[in-house]
Amino acid sequence: MRAEVLGVGTELLLGQIPNTNAQWISQALADIGVDVLQHQVVGDNLERIAAAFRLALSRADVVISTGGLGPTGDDITREGLAAALGIRLIRDPSIERLLRERYAVRGREMPESNLRQCDVPEGARAILPQRGTAPGIAIEAPGGARVYLLAGVPAEMREMMEGTILPELTRLAGPAAIVSHAVKTVGIAEARVGELLADLFEGSVNPTIAYLAGGIQVRVRVTAKAPTRAEAEALIAPVVDEVRARLGDHVFGEGDDELEDVVGRMLRAAGRTLACAESLTGGSLAARLTAVPGASDYFLGSAVCYTGEAKHEILGVSRATLDGPGVVSEECALEMARGARRLYGADVAVALTGAAGPDPHGGRGPGTVCVALVAADGEVGRTVSALGDRAMVRRWAEQAALDLLRRHLAGLPVPERLGPATTGTA
Repeated sequence: MRAEVLGVGTELLLGQIPNTNAQWISQALADIGVDVLQHQVVGDNLERIAAAFRLALSRADVVISTGGLGPTGDDITREGLAAALGIRLIRDPSIERLLRERYAVRGREMPESNLRQCDVPEGARAILPQRGTAPGIAIEAPGGARVYLLAGVPAEMREMMEGTILPELTRLAGPAAIVSHAVKTVGIAEARVGELLADLFEGSVNPTIAYLAGGIQVRVRVTAKAPTRAEAEALIAPVVDEVRARLGDHVFGEGDDELEDVVGRMLRAAGRTLACAESLTGGSLAARLTAVPGASDYFLGSAVCYTGEAKHEILGVSRATLDGPGVVSEECALEMARGARRLYGADVAVALTGAAGPDPHGGRGPGTVCVALVAADGEVGRTVSALGDRAMVRRWAEQAALDLLRRHLAGLPVPERLGPATTGTA
């Protein structure tokens, strides 16, 4: 069964609100094995709404729209569907009774404009809401495609999906499930991932493989469709195993894992404590680490030392380093990590310093990041040339520090590349 999701509202096109409804609907349909093949977004214009419905009906078995069912003049999704189907709107007395009862219970008089919500395309049925005043509409179009018009308010949309539409489509489509599994990588470019998995990608039918680059990491998504979730997962498992084998130690987790989650589990399992020293990240590395529930089991603290003087006074970075290699150097990062480990009495410490941009800093160009790790069983430093704006450089720095920590805890070699481009020695 092929589905299309249509968002109605000029506010979506203007970027004033995100189209979270489409995301939620797509996930819900995937869970019951319905394939969402297209999304559309259209503004509050009758002709364009009608055209969007005609296009969707030409290529989908199910069309689900959200928005434009309210009582005001720009709520014209009903009219747009009627125009697309070449039918008229008629008054539905069940909707009128519901609306008048809702207002009466609240001790309020219903505005006459609300009666617009009682008009439905001829032959349609109403999906009466438990909350709100915008009824949904369901109709079978000529040719057999089903159309559902839903409220744009997310809570009201979900109520109609869960109470009416998903059960109906499950009965129509039969038992099925679409299941996805994400393998997450760090320190490897999307293009390189594509090269390593090229034959799997080109030969994939069910399961399929897709690459999702998220700025600082690449996810490999493996998706399968089968009559049951268990059968879909059985199809996915050997492909995921092969992906992991080919990408090797660049794989840090799966599903919802983030690097800070993985590192936290490793620290807890090893019974080791961690401290940080941060310059360019200004505490954001510590924020990521402490966002993980139970981080107090292993995380002791972070010294945010933004100036050279603070690095010297608090972390003990030597004057020779500050005057020589400078504040943006592996030497400085290593001394910062030693200072943080000493300051907090931690088993292991990581440090970050660099030039986040947009201007050079410490004699180094924007995007230069120096990361270091110090522990009883070794020290390592790397210089990362991060890409992007100031926020992205800071994010790359956090990722490099977490990856360095992950590799140390797992006993993995530390490559020259911890980010988009790297040089350094262990």
